Amino acid sequence: MHTKVNTVMVDRKRRAVVILLVCTELLAIARLSVALLSTNDAYPTGFGDDSSVCSGTGVKLVPLRREVYGSGNIFDITHRFTPDTPVGVPEGIGQFLSLSMSMKNGSECNFSILKLPVHSGTHVDAPGHVFNDYFEAGFDVDTLDLEILNGPALVVDVPRDKNITAEVMKSLNIPKGVRRVLFRTLNTDRQLMRKKEFDTSYVGFMKDGAQWLVANTDIKLVGIDYLSVAAYADLIPSHLVFLEGREIILVEGLKLDDIQLGLYTVHCLPLRLLGAEGSPIRCILIK
Repeated sequence: MHTKVNTVMVDRKRRAVVILLVCTELLAIARLSVALLSTNDAYPTGFGDDSSVCSGTGVKLVPLRREVYGSGNIFDITHRFTPDTPVGVPEGIGQFLSLSMSMKNGSECNFSILKLPVHSGTHVDAPGHVFNDYFEAGFDVDTLDLEILNGPALVVDVPRDKNITAEVMKSLNIPKGVRRVLFRTLNTDRQLMRKKEFDTSYVGFMKDGAQWLVANTDIKLVGIDYLSVAAYADLIPSHLVFLEGREIILVEGLKLDDIQLGLYTVHCLPLRLLGAEGSPIRCILIK
């Protein structure tokens, strides 16, 4: 009797989560429509109000850098690029910006050149990353489905003492119907994305965990808090499982510090890099 009651309660909870996801999808569309019609300023209050700031009066310009916007409802979950941003090599990405034209040196404008590995910092993987036939056929970041990269998402915590195996996936009890999941792991606690040295001890998916997700869930966006969704011991095998069907999109290197667990609307936009198997990506969560 108790088993039947527990089963009914679990089913009700799962149905409730699915209903919440549908409602969140509708609310996201409504919120976007309102945002497009909003008259809110693009810059913080006071930006550009003082004409003396740009007239050489000595007023110090201090740019405002934020992680949270919209009175605490919008969270930037993208890591800022710096020369110490990690990539899959022992040292960070190094100097990635250079000025080819400089106003300080007499040019009429500043003009920077960007040189950046596509799999550094917060980024996305396309199927051509680990399948050469997909790469040759053109399955690049420009072919990724923006509908998958934008919509209701669930943020979950992974047990801190292990990689993501089939057993761990089962224990997370992610309901059917959930299509986007961001996995927060020990990587966040260890602040690995803030260390320029590549750390092979990071937490990620083992092959059996990836297989379980593909076979038993409706998840199409897998997000994680280090440079690879795949554990180092199963680096290529797990990627192959995820990307073989060309239905799952991998978002790696997410900044999930201080993000509460639960449902959000996620927005992730990669660059339209024709021929590239990966791209830097800007991701935000809306509560």
